[in-house]
Amino acid sequence: MSLNPPERVLMGPGPSNVDPSVLRAMSIPLVGHLDPVFLKVMNETMDMLRHVYQTKNKMTMAISGTGSAGMETLFVNLVERGDKVIIGVNGLFGTRMVDVAQRCGATVIEVHAPWGTIIEPSSIETELHNHPDAKIVAVVHAETSTGVRQPLDEISNIVHKTDALFVCDMVTSIGGSPTEIDKWNIDAAYSGTQKCLSAPPGLAPITLSDKAVDVMAKRKTKVQSWYLDLSMIQQYWGDERSYHHTAPISMIYSLHEALRLLVEEGMPSVYGRHAKYGEALHAGLEAMGLKLLVDKSHRLHQLTSVCIPEGVDDAKVRSGLLDKYGIEIGGGLGELKGKVWRIGLMGYNAKLTNVTLLLAALEDVLSDQHTSLSFGKAQSAVNQVLTQS
Repeated sequence: MSLNPPERVLMGPGPSNVDPSVLRAMSIPLVGHLDPVFLKVMNETMDMLRHVYQTKNKMTMAISGTGSAGMETLFVNLVERGDKVIIGVNGLFGTRMVDVAQRCGATVIEVHAPWGTIIEPSSIETELHNHPDAKIVAVVHAETSTGVRQPLDEISNIVHKTDALFVCDMVTSIGGSPTEIDKWNIDAAYSGTQKCLSAPPGLAPITLSDKAVDVMAKRKTKVQSWYLDLSMIQQYWGDERSYHHTAPISMIYSLHEALRLLVEEGMPSVYGRHAKYGEALHAGLEAMGLKLLVDKSHRLHQLTSVCIPEGVDDAKVRSGLLDKYGIEIGGGLGELKGKVWRIGLMGYNAKLTNVTLLLAALEDVLSDQHTSLSFGKAQSAVNQVLTQS
């Protein structure tokens, strides 16, 4: 039987809905992965990625695989057995970085903060003082499991008083929040296509500074992963165009179109759109009497964690939204499992119609559980935010 999935409004932590023009791009005819036409597409994709990442880094490309493949790519290329790596852990994806680095043979120094809060720069500074030979300091810019936006500039200044590299997870931030790679002096970053870039999952855009490339070139041992070895992959994306593996051609078409749409809209406008509708969503949720996990000063606009009220059935609410309205939101992960809902407003989905739909549907589903929340006030709060913006 042919596939016929239902239409969903994907307002969870990812994937997000994809612009129809991106889906159309995936349906255009294939060419060979070394065809001159496709090489031109690759060049344009790299140029637009630099624009969206806000960098001039030559080594900026898309790895074949999801965001986690981007994470693994940076660690297997930059870390050798015995290297010290300092990692900020304030959510699930910081925890995942620890696991990946340890599998590379690194000695990992973990800097913890409660889930829902930022990593304090002073904590990083303390561990760098204790371990001045650390090779890498890594943090998550936009922690998908909590909705925290980690400030990067102060940590970057601290890291670059040493010889360490500063590495960032930007899976949920790219295309939704400023990712000022060059301004913040970030040495390496990875991301994914399925969130604020609004392409399907399947590629992991990465960028490395000249300093990071130099560290990689001076490795004493081979990269443990053949598939993710950037010394070979860069020869395919670079001037040499040497065959490494068959590129996912249709996925690169989709990324090209998704990036084109962002560049056409203009990055200040893109960030402003996410901020406006994210703040409107926050206001609507709070007007209902719901508590948001993250303090406003460090709260993401594109991913919001909502504390589940006492007595409310987590699964029943999420299934009600899905079955009755076709809306997907996410549940909590790790320490927050069963304690929060995660609501995404990312990329193509960052628009007023989705804010209004989600709030109205959530009020309806929650009212069935006879909670003591305030219903009927959310849209007024949204309108107030939009009037002020």
